[in-house]
Amino acid sequence: MSEYDKITEQSSLHNNLEKMSSEDLLKKINLEDKKVAEAVTVVIPKITELVDALVERFQKGGRLFYIGAGTSGRLGILDASEIPPTFGMSHEKVIGIIAGGDGAIRKAVEFAEDNTLQAWKDLQEFDIDENDTLIGIAASGTTPYVLGGIKDAKANGLLTAGITNNPGSPLATQTDIPIAINVGPEFVTGSTRMKSGTSQKLVLNMISTALMIRIGRVKGNKMIDMQLSNNKLVDRGTRYLVDALDMNYDEAEIALKKYGSVREAIKAYQN
Repeated sequence: MSEYDKITEQSSLHNNLEKMSSEDLLKKINLEDKKVAEAVTVVIPKITELVDALVERFQKGGRLFYIGAGTSGRLGILDASEIPPTFGMSHEKVIGIIAGGDGAIRKAVEFAEDNTLQAWKDLQEFDIDENDTLIGIAASGTTPYVLGGIKDAKANGLLTAGITNNPGSPLATQTDIPIAINVGPEFVTGSTRMKSGTSQKLVLNMISTALMIRIGRVKGNKMIDMQLSNNKLVDRGTRYLVDALDMNYDEAEIALKKYGSVREAIKAYQN
């Protein structure tokens, strides 16, 4: 795929940006952003396929890995890092890896994304096996680090998926479950931290949230396994128990602190 074929490299639909007022810039950015959710709607069948496969693999002890470079890598790490506090799942079950290592989360590491062998080396540190699933994230769909990891993962029996913003790109054609989100050209030509990144965040939210619900980490619509790591979350958990167990706030807070989680408190009082 040449640069000219990439939707992510096509010229913006807007020009003379430097001559626009702040308000005009913001309105036009917002106009482009409105296209993102519609583009995600188109790929829901593929996201569904992936979530269903993940549920089955998690029930066998499998894990979910994200790999990416730059913005895409950071978004994978962000999604993975939010799973333990939100759903009480071990940090070892959903893992994000970025080209260039953890230092690249804050500062770009030159040429890290061009190494086709490093992703598999990074994954080896986690004793990865055929029950695990690897999702490569790359707006361009051509990032060597991601493509190399996907190739090696497939060769070792893992299920692979790709989140890209270029339909027809290598990442879309070389993964078992391609999720190719066509958001159109970026507002600033080639700036995939914008619509492409937003679409990736939406899809990652959908994948991990649906997976956690399907494997029982939510009851009704409540995060019953969330970590009680600050006063806000203790208050939230207490209010969950007020609703679930028909008790007053003070009783619910005592119960929550006694049993350590919303799930365990509900279990204790409903048995």
